[in-house]
Amino acid sequence: MTASADQADTFSALFDAIVANVSQVVHGKRDAVEFAIITMLAEGHLLVEDVPGVGKTSLAKALAASVDCEWKRVQFTPDLLPSDLVGVNIYERTNEAFRFSPGPIFANIVLTDEINRASPKTQSALLEAMEERQITVDGTSYPLEPPFMVIATQNPVEQEGTYRLPESQLDRFLLRISLGYPGRAAEMAILDDQGSADRLKKLAPVVSSAELRTMIDHVRGVYVAGALKSYLVDIAETSRRHPSIELGLSPRATLQLSAAGRSFAAARGRNYVTPDDIKSVAVPALAHRLVLRADRGARMSSADAVNEILGDVPVPVAS
Repeated sequence: MTASADQADTFSALFDAIVANVSQVVHGKRDAVEFAIITMLAEGHLLVEDVPGVGKTSLAKALAASVDCEWKRVQFTPDLLPSDLVGVNIYERTNEAFRFSPGPIFANIVLTDEINRASPKTQSALLEAMEERQITVDGTSYPLEPPFMVIATQNPVEQEGTYRLPESQLDRFLLRISLGYPGRAAEMAILDDQGSADRLKKLAPVVSSAELRTMIDHVRGVYVAGALKSYLVDIAETSRRHPSIELGLSPRATLQLSAAGRSFAAARGRNYVTPDDIKSVAVPALAHRLVLRADRGARMSSADAVNEILGDVPVPVAS
């Protein structure tokens, strides 16, 4: 067996171990669990959007507990200030100097619960951290140690007391997923567990921080052929010409779709990306980035628009 094949097998084994661990808490949602892990390994950020009570926070907590690294949780509320998230300079009388007290953003995995309940000013405090892996306080920048991932949960915008996330922030999330209601068997299992609180407390890490970094490095090395890169650009250009789309995909969206495709391919035990990998991650990677035209958007969802784009773009064929 070659070294590359051996690395792919090790990656798949560790990936499956994380899936199995998280699935002890999140029943019947393997696809959502896999997408969450794929996001982490692609060095992206995850937005989990759904109605209350379907397990959004449990998914985020279980993923954080399955990896041996530092994680913190922030409950977003209307009175949460940016300094409550990133930290603040504190004046120490004994030293006659300011000392920076870091906020909860300084962790490897940061769970921002109900992100759309905070004010836009606080939401914007995440932008620099998510894009540049650093925060700036009073003119001084502080790097965030890798790996760094934000897992945000939010309730639908029509719920009372929420704020819509701006497009610039939505574009920072690699994937947006929805759990949905569980199937009958899964809901019976939830009743048997009496909720997931006890199982969450008992979850132990199944992947070390060193193994996680190795997995991330492996995803970076997954091969994307030139024809497939052209396919990604064609998808972006088609979105910009679509009659029902006001705002098409940005170059950042193309980059993140590629990253999600590499992570998905690695999870399937391959060291190269196929068009089917791109199609598998396209809706969760792209739908939240599109802005539909007001006069036509009511006729279709953003997911429908992504599927139409995929149908319009020719798939590259291996020569």
